[in-house]
Parts: sequence; C-alpha cells; structure tokens
Amino acid sequence: MADKRDYYEVMGVSKGASDDEIKKAYRQLAKKYHPDLNPGNAEAEAKFKEVNEAYEVLSDKDKRARYDQFGHAGVDPNYGAGGYGGSPFGQEVDFGDIFNSVFGGFGGFGGRRSSNPNAPRRGADVETTVTISFDEAAKGCRKEVVYNCVSTCEECSGTGAQKGTSPKTCPTCSGRGQVNVQQRTPFGVVQTSRVCDACRGTGKIIDNPCKSCGGNGRKKKQRKIEINIPAGVNTDQVLNVSGQGSSGTNGGPAGDLHVYINVRPHPIFERRGDDVWCEFPLTFTQAALGAEVVVPTIDGKVSYSVHDGTQPGDVFKLKGKGIPHINGRGRGDQYVKVTIEVPRNLSSKQKEALKQFESSTTEKNYTKRKSFIDVIKSLFD
Repeated sequence: MADKRDYYEVMGVSKGASDDEIKKAYRQLAKKYHPDLNPGNAEAEAKFKEVNEAYEVLSDKDKRARYDQFGHAGVDPNYGAGGYGGSPFGQEVDFGDIFNSVFGGFGGFGGRRSSNPNAPRRGADVETTVTISFDEAAKGCRKEVVYNCVSTCEECSGTGAQKGTSPKTCPTCSGRGQVNVQQRTPFGVVQTSRVCDACRGTGKIIDNPCKSCGGNGRKKKQRKIEINIPAGVNTDQVLNVSGQGSSGTNGGPAGDLHVYINVRPHPIFERRGDDVWCEFPLTFTQAALGAEVVVPTIDGKVSYSVHDGTQPGDVFKLKGKGIPHINGRGRGDQYVKVTIEVPRNLSSKQKEALKQFESSTTEKNYTKRKSFIDVIKSLFD
C-alpha cells in the first residue's frame, strides 16, 4: 500500500483545486474508465477504482484536511503498516453510490447501484450525430443512424461461456460475488465485505470462455437503426431513443441512445427560432410601381402583392409559413426582407429613358433623399 499515487495526481488537479474542479475532474475520469464503457479491460477497471478512492477522500472536507496534513496515513491507518486491505478506517465504500451522487442519476450510470455486484445494472447511454437538411428539419423525416455500443454477445447469449458450455457457481463466494473479511483497525476488528477475487464479483467461474467476447458476455459492435425525427428540430437539439444504448448486465435494462441533430444551412432561408427569414430582390420598377411576385417558402411558392413605393430593407410577413413548433401546435412565420437590384449593362435607349425619368422627378418623390439634403444644408450652409 506504500506505493499509492497521490490523490491529486490521480485526479489531475492541483492541491488547491476547488470542490467544483475536483467534481468536474471526477466526472471526466469516471466516464473515461467506467467498466460499462471498457468491458473486459482490467487496466481501466483498476483506474476506475483508483479514481473513486481519490474522489471519496478529496470530496469530503474532513478527510481532505487529514490527507493534506498527513497524506495517505491520515485517511487510511493501514497505509504503510503491512496492510490489512479494505477501505479507510475499515469501512466499506460503495463506489457506485459515490458515482451516482455526482452524476445525479443521468444516463447509463443513472439510478442507485446496488453494492451487490450481481444486481441488475442498466447499460451505458451512448450518443451519435445525424446530419439532416433544412427541409428535413422543418418537415420531419426518418433517418438511419450508425453508432457504436456494447451489446450482448450473440455467440454465447451473454453467458460468457463457450457455446455448449455453462458457467459454474464460484466455490469461493458460493455465487454471491462477495466475501466477508475481518480487518484489524485502531478501533478493533471490523468485519466487512469485498468483491470476490476468484470470480471478480460475478459469482460465476467460466472454464471455457467464449472466443467471440473473451468471456465477458458483451462486446463492442456497430449498430444501425432507423429513427423518427420530428418536424421542427434544430441544430444541437438531442433526441433520446429509449433502450437503444449499451446492453445491461445481470438482466439489467439497456441504456439510451442520444442523437445530436446537425442541420445543414439552406441556400435561401435562415432560421431564427421557429421563424424563417429570406431576402427577396425586386427590380426598380417593381418596387416603385408595386407588383405581384412569387415568393418561395418551405411549403412551396406563394403569391404576394408588393405595394408601390416599397423601399430597400422593408420586411413583409407571411403568417404561419415558418417552422412547426416541435412537439406542439402551430408554427412560426416567414419574414421576407426586400432588396432592390440596380440593373446593369443598359443599352443606350434604356439609359436615355432613365435620364428622362430622372429629369421628371423632384425631391418630393424621394423622402429619404430630401431629408438627407436638408441635413447637409443645415450643416454646411
């Protein structure tokens, strides 16, 4: 026990780290090394236990103070004394409870974990991303998603034993997955329970491990499923697909699949909440005289009467032509911003006609121009 790593080093934080920094570090490391995400990985399992042990001390104000003053001996009287095994002060620590107190029952690690290693455990949540078009987000669609998860081995049906054989009950713990041990502490001899070393808490011994999963009963695989994407979703929204995550253990339920939505931009439309915006170019004549124009919407083309004297930057609304409200009734609106396109490559005849038109207008025909000229006169005259 004298070769234990420094708890701050284990957590990857400084000695003066705040409670929030320690909690954040624990979240990241616990997810990284959690057994559900690293099935059959003994090194990850050892690191997971080490991280939990460090957090159990550093998250407790009193224990952290003793550790800062006396090191490992301040929280574990057996440290450096030949070792009796077990937890600090001879008390059994349920690392599953520590984990859940931090993660608040979220995802594949959610719900209270029993101290019994043979208890049913929910599988881990997994996540993936799906990219859809602007129209698919607005109208809804079905999409095939591909993701990695841990699933029950099909070869051994999750038993971990080679096909045609079965696991046998562990003779050391009689199938309980735990053994009772007595520990000598400064307060006397205390009896505690710990995971059985012979079966590593499974309660079973597998003489002929399944070659496909290495005796774990589960293995990583790529899965494809088709999901329903409701109308109105937007980029960075997350859809939860219940029961499509990693398989549980000991008969526990599967975790969930979290699908992150990514929506490709549209060449014309821009989304603002559930409203749709677009720019619409009018000719000089259409803006000046008014016109009946055809405006694109996510539902198709609609006619709109532009009034005479429409100015650049004017905005008109098409009510109810926006994005449907997700999981609700109604939908947003479409806003159309007017731009005026100045004609190019005019012929001599066209230029002459414009000059005649210009000479026939006065300042009263141009409200903004008249106001601007009046300001200029007041500044310089």
